[in-house]
Amino acid sequence: MRTSIVTSLGLAAALLTASCAPTAGTEASASAASPRQCFLVQQVNNFRQGATGQIFLRVGRNDVFELATTGGCRDIDYATRLGIAPDIGGVGGTRLCTNDGARIIVPDAATPADVCRVRIVRQLTDEQVAALPSAHRP
Repeated sequence: MRTSIVTSLGLAAALLTASCAPTAGTEASASAASPRQCFLVQQVNNFRQGATGQIFLRVGRNDVFELATTGGCRDIDYATRLGIAPDIGGVGGTRLCTNDGARIIVPDAATPADVCRVRIVRQLTDEQVAALPSAHRP
């Protein structure tokens, strides 16, 4: 009796897993529609806060990425420096791509560092960067 329950549960788990797995056509069409754009955190050399919940990073010489905060990111508008790290459990090391989660660390001399969660939204085109208000352009 016990063997049949274990076998039934294993079969049910396999069916559920297979039903959730992407098919080759679905995965290919999704990746063709929106390729993931990535950067290394060591390449970030400037940042600016945009509208509420928005942060822009200058990566290398020409790339700008938009990040969205998932909660209040206190003191980012007064920060002169910040750190960025992939979310715990990330397997990409220091590489971040669109739709990845990360943590922004805003150090402060008087209080402990403020840490907030962000999501990498997109890499901006040159036209989108030029259209940003100068106060938001890193």
